Amino acid sequence: MEPSTEDRFRHGLLATLGSFIHRRRWLVLTVSGLFLAASALMLAKGGHLTGGSIRGIECEQAESLVEEVLGHPPDNAWVAVFRAKQDDLTEDRLVAEVEKALAPLREHPSVLSVTGPGDGAEGFEGRLVNPSARSALAIVTLAGAHRDALLAYPETRALLQSDTLDIFATGRLPFLRDLGETLSSDLLRAKLISLPLALLVLLLVFRTVVAAVLPVGVGALAVLGGIAIVFGLSRHMDIAEYTVSVCSLIGLGVAIDYSLFIVARYREELDAGHDTAEALPRALATAGRVVVFSGVAVATGLSGLLFFKGSYLMSMGLGGAIVIGLSVVFALTFLPALLAVLGPKIHMGRLSRLPFLRSRRPPAGGSFWRRVALWVMRHPLPVLVPTLAILLCMGIPFLHLRMTASDVRVLPGEVEARRGYDLLRTDFPDRAEARLLVAVRFPSEPALPERVGALVDLSRSLAALPDVRKVESIVNTGLPLPREMYQTLLAAPAPGAIPGVPAELLAPLEAAKRRTVGERVVLLSVLTGLEPDDERARALVRAIREHREVGDGELLVGGATANDIDTTGFIMERVPYALAFVVGTTLVVLFLLLGSVLLPIKAVIMNLVSIAGSFGALVWVFQDANLFIQEGRPIEPSLPVLLFCILFGLSMDYEVLMLSRIKESYERTGDNMDAVVDGLEKSAGLITSAAVIMVAVFCAFTLARVVLIQATGFGMALAVALDATLVRVLLVPSTMRLLGHLNWWAPRPLLALRQRLGGGRLH
Repeated sequence: MEPSTEDRFRHGLLATLGSFIHRRRWLVLTVSGLFLAASALMLAKGGHLTGGSIRGIECEQAESLVEEVLGHPPDNAWVAVFRAKQDDLTEDRLVAEVEKALAPLREHPSVLSVTGPGDGAEGFEGRLVNPSARSALAIVTLAGAHRDALLAYPETRALLQSDTLDIFATGRLPFLRDLGETLSSDLLRAKLISLPLALLVLLLVFRTVVAAVLPVGVGALAVLGGIAIVFGLSRHMDIAEYTVSVCSLIGLGVAIDYSLFIVARYREELDAGHDTAEALPRALATAGRVVVFSGVAVATGLSGLLFFKGSYLMSMGLGGAIVIGLSVVFALTFLPALLAVLGPKIHMGRLSRLPFLRSRRPPAGGSFWRRVALWVMRHPLPVLVPTLAILLCMGIPFLHLRMTASDVRVLPGEVEARRGYDLLRTDFPDRAEARLLVAVRFPSEPALPERVGALVDLSRSLAALPDVRKVESIVNTGLPLPREMYQTLLAAPAPGAIPGVPAELLAPLEAAKRRTVGERVVLLSVLTGLEPDDERARALVRAIREHREVGDGELLVGGATANDIDTTGFIMERVPYALAFVVGTTLVVLFLLLGSVLLPIKAVIMNLVSIAGSFGALVWVFQDANLFIQEGRPIEPSLPVLLFCILFGLSMDYEVLMLSRIKESYERTGDNMDAVVDGLEKSAGLITSAAVIMVAVFCAFTLARVVLIQATGFGMALAVALDATLVRVLLVPSTMRLLGHLNWWAPRPLLALRQRLGGGRLH
């Protein structure tokens, strides 16, 4: 037999923890203070965050071949776009002003090379000046590994100044720098908005200032500690910029919710006549148990991201799991210690003098939630069918989901990297259009000149493909020469060694050779004129990859479009394993909590339905450009997976809270209908309050200027709102009414196994 509810209150593990914390409250607070100080020091040191990457995909391998040819990571190069402030600036004067602005960079130790319009290397680079637009380009390449270049970029960018030119930097390094600054600004604004909103909701719930402030403080502490640990990890592993925002997003909502559960139950025990020494263990034995199982469920969902090893998703899952773990730990230690110190002072700062905060006695027919529960019990099918239909209809837009990796276009138009990109598209369209990188790797060196024939054939076949506008390579320099002459030229030790061939004719060939030919690798660029996320560009990548052999070598395809394909393929290949793990582990956790077979299955189905509704709305808003979105774009491939893993766990948060209350009542009465009504009545108000807090926190992130964070906040806010209203208030009670006593059925062998595993004993 399971222990009685009273035994759980007195002798359970969490009750014992509550008694210990009550006796050693100052020790717990001291340890928490030391952790806070250590977190502050770690935050002051900062972290080395990156844009996130996926290792092992073909696009990444192609990038490594580019690095082999160039001698540096390709992302270390960034573009400076110059535009004259004066209308009468001549081309010569424009070039002179650009060179003047570039001069400080040429002497900087972190700068590997600078190529400007005055360097005489435009044959292969293309024109770096557009006289009609009064604009010019320069390519700046930083030395060292990509992480070192990212750290050095702000200093080098600050050196680029001019009184006569407007300067905009774009490229991977400027994008990552501006992304980090934009995310930091968005994060600060979201906190300044969400914390006061959460405090307002807590004031409405508790009607006392002290009780309302505690959950906000615990949430802030959990997020602070989580981000500090993430910063520390970023010095030893690849952590994406987005991870900090995701940790803040999850941590604030969850930590405040968990604290809300415990403070509410603690006050309930005090109101029942228990003193502080007894109320605290009883609160942890009940609400603390919900927090533990909920934390396990949310961490389980985030653990699904660990299946994406080698990608930035894994670091997001790790960061999220850390902040969830801290939320549980602080809710079960730091918060109870504060409650023990406060004692009856938890009621200080009453706001009952305000008319809308005065306590009201429930009406004769019962509370609002009791009336709702009884109405659902009387009409289970008429409630179930239309509610399901609404959620499924909301999910329909998800059927035409399109995905593309994030790039500079996720930034708002006023940010420098985005402005530079837009200016590049306007003034130098050839440099801004989609480029497919074709890297040919040969088994032996030198790659040339013997294999020129195979490269000429490859170049011609690429040029003949649909939507290919131009091919740039060592054999596409504009010289009207047969392949035999190319072999002669490439075999020559220096351009001047070819009798009868003018050096100026050979200059483009020499420039192309430096940029595209390595010991065993030759690079080609395929210009399409298409957007990187255009389906025709994707079809072109697939067409090129159909024929891998180039002589005795093999080709790999990189570039933005190839990255989209490879990233999506990487994620989709691992999604089934992640889903199976998350769903399977959730079923086990809920069975250990509830001792039922059908309730965990029902909970999983309810979660999937509510998540489907939010996913459909996400596509309708952000991909199809509805509501507040002006520029629609495909969804970032990691977003659906990230949201699923987060939301599946968060949905369990409310499921655990409600079903725990229902189970308590069922154990007392043995009446399924009364238990559902009683459980809904006691938990719906708390669930609604917790959901309002989460929605307030998540909605604050929809004000972010980075599309991915906007979409994450919107998707989570909508999913939580749907889950706390349609699912918990209507779907869950109606299905439990229809299932009757089958809700609590489980085979005896499974119940015995649950007993041996300690199910039902974590109290």
